[in-house]
Amino acid sequence: MAANNRRMSGKKGAQVGSGGQRRKGLEGKGPTPPAEMRKGHKKNRIANAKAKQSVRRPAPRGRGGKGTSELVVGRNPVVEALREGVPASTLYVQQFIDNDERVREALQLAAERGGINLMEAPRPELDRMTNGLNHQGLVLQVPPYEYAHPEDLAGAAADAGEDPLIVALDGVTDPRNLGAVVRSVSAFGGHGVVVPERRAAGMTAGAWKTSAGTAARTPVARATNLTRALEAYKKAGIVVVGLAADGEAEIGELEALDGPVVIVVGSEGKGLSRLVGETCDFRVRIPMPGGAESLNAGVAAGIVLYEAARRRV
Repeated sequence: MAANNRRMSGKKGAQVGSGGQRRKGLEGKGPTPPAEMRKGHKKNRIANAKAKQSVRRPAPRGRGGKGTSELVVGRNPVVEALREGVPASTLYVQQFIDNDERVREALQLAAERGGINLMEAPRPELDRMTNGLNHQGLVLQVPPYEYAHPEDLAGAAADAGEDPLIVALDGVTDPRNLGAVVRSVSAFGGHGVVVPERRAAGMTAGAWKTSAGTAARTPVARATNLTRALEAYKKAGIVVVGLAADGEAEIGELEALDGPVVIVVGSEGKGLSRLVGETCDFRVRIPMPGGAESLNAGVAAGIVLYEAARRRV
């Protein structure tokens, strides 16, 4: 009778022929992802909030100051920026995006470079971030550029036991020209570029792309007041040479290029500003037999840097 009672009780025993299903049910599903990656988790919400705030909030200023964060918008621009090594902190990808070749390449490049956060965001959020631009589901955040101080460029030359060779830009507003100058400075052994803090091109994604990666090893300094920065260079024994169409001498006649020198390049249309021109020790011109009225900043800087590098060798 006791045996019958046991068989009729509500307790379940082992099932015959279960095939180990109960054991499989107890097996784990792999390592738990970090809290920051788990949707709905508090740390995931905090990480997303920080990423959004970093787009809107300017970075704190350092010794040479910092620029502001920048957004590269659109599939082709994002892919090109990643190919050219433009610094990036976050790649935003629209939810449920059509996974075409450019999207796949952007994700692959970001993964290969490392250090780039991948964030999935709904379309309305990307629309808000980009002020309604046609982002095509891809947005790349470029972090603020960390500018050097003008004194740092001369200091780096002294540490290397070399005469400073620096280019200063006066009124150059096209980031592509800045990138081209950075590339020339790197090619001819210069020690950096100085730009004014206001009304001048900064190290944007466009400047990075034009520099062809040389911006990673050639510092750009930002001066609150370019005239005062040039005067400080003069006090340190560095000759300041300005390029001007009506310069008193040609660059081939200027012996000062042999030693410590700052080459000042003005804008293509207006040239050097009055105060900057008056601060220069010399104003020289580039001979142009073809009759062109002016050269853009990138080309002009490259010509003078070549002449300086040739003499120093």
